[in-house]
Amino acid sequence: MLTRRTFTKLLTTGAATATLTAVSTGTAAARNEPRTAAAQDDPRTAARDEQRTATAEDKPPTGGAPGWRRLGPIRQARTELLDIAYHESGPATGPVVLLGYGWPYSPLAYAEVAPALVRRGYRVLIPYLRGQGATRFRSPGTMRSGQQAALGSDWIAFMDALKIPKAIFGGYDWGGRGLCVAAALWPERCLGLVSVNNYLVQDLALARMPLAPSIESAQWYFYYFLTERGRNGLTTNTRELTRVVWQRNSPTWRFTEQDLDQAVSIFRNPDYVDIVLHNYRHRLLTEPGDPRYDDLEATLLTQPRITVPTVTLDGLDDGNFPPTNGTPSAKFFTGPRVHHQVPGAGHNLPQERPKAFLNAILEVTRLRL
Repeated sequence: MLTRRTFTKLLTTGAATATLTAVSTGTAAARNEPRTAAAQDDPRTAARDEQRTATAEDKPPTGGAPGWRRLGPIRQARTELLDIAYHESGPATGPVVLLGYGWPYSPLAYAEVAPALVRRGYRVLIPYLRGQGATRFRSPGTMRSGQQAALGSDWIAFMDALKIPKAIFGGYDWGGRGLCVAAALWPERCLGLVSVNNYLVQDLALARMPLAPSIESAQWYFYYFLTERGRNGLTTNTRELTRVVWQRNSPTWRFTEQDLDQAVSIFRNPDYVDIVLHNYRHRLLTEPGDPRYDDLEATLLTQPRITVPTVTLDGLDDGNFPPTNGTPSAKFFTGPRVHHQVPGAGHNLPQERPKAFLNAILEVTRLRL
């Protein structure tokens, strides 16, 4: 078992490659049985909770812009830990596509992609990340974790809550990382994966190894958030911090002030700051994770391969992740895999170049045939 004392000892001795985790997720094995509380509730109550539409106060302000409406209504899905807000559009019987957005972005990254998929008969679901929008923790006692195993588990729990056995996964940044984790650990739930910036499962064994200075400088906020100054900045300068990250991550993206306002509107969540801080602090080994994910994190340390059909994308104007030709990450994909470089795209690729992302979703469905 990795206690906080043991975690501190690991950091002191530099044993970053040691197993970070060893605690089971209660009575259900976290690897194979991500439980949902809805399954334990009265069936009529569970169905009502899982499918209910969010109340008006939960909905992000549209400001008269059509973007939110193009994503479909906001509903709620109840899992063991969360009430997850999500947009749903398309036919209920269509093949399911799960789309994950990143930080500090919003579901509006898919304002062009989602309707295009719906026109082709897909059912499109876009959940709000933990700590954002109308997504809420069900218990005040649950650790506000932003670690990668939590993000991946949330996707599987979301699918369980809506009784979705399999889906196509597509995402970037935090959303893409969670979907990469889900595809690697639960391949039987994934029909195909589209991942911006390739294999996004973090190798925490290398968390103390420096990257090229040009990359380290682009990821300045990783280190800012390790400090209480960073906490205060994230709390009081939310909008302008978001602007700076967007500008540096996507230097050629010409976003509008309305784009910025709409994204920031979903950060007015009581757990937003804690989730963001924990994500980066856990990533850099300055804070331990939630013990419920210990077994999953131990598996992720092995850098599990992704076996499902995959299309990976790199934006050529990405200011956060230098674009590649796909070769450096090839070893992590053991199933059919195609890689594309996307001109004119920065880090927020689905919003900056929606046609490229849409084509990748359509392409990964063909890789399955």
